[in-house]
Amino acid sequence: YCVEFRTESLSQHCALETRPHARWMQYLREGHTVCVACQPPAMSPATRRCSGDGHGAHGDKILHWEAIGNSHCQGTWKKIRQLDHCSCPLVHSFIFT
Repeated sequence: YCVEFRTESLSQHCALETRPHARWMQYLREGHTVCVACQPPAMSPATRRCSGDGHGAHGDKILHWEAIGNSHCQGTWKKIRQLDHCSCPLVHSFIFT
């Protein structure tokens, strides 16, 4: 499944990332909608959910996120909705880890 979030805030460290494998962090923006996929490697066998997916969070609950590979690139987002059938666009798509 996938979850759509609206990015509320992010640290300045995201824009400063220049390593080739991590340049995607430069494109994060406040107010953008991002789509995050929950795939089996990150899914708990017991709950069949990914940690941090915002399960049970609706409306104005602010959730925290952190980019893998750069713990200084972090911020907050709000859950918009969960999609049982993923249709994340190629840009602004991420994977829970």
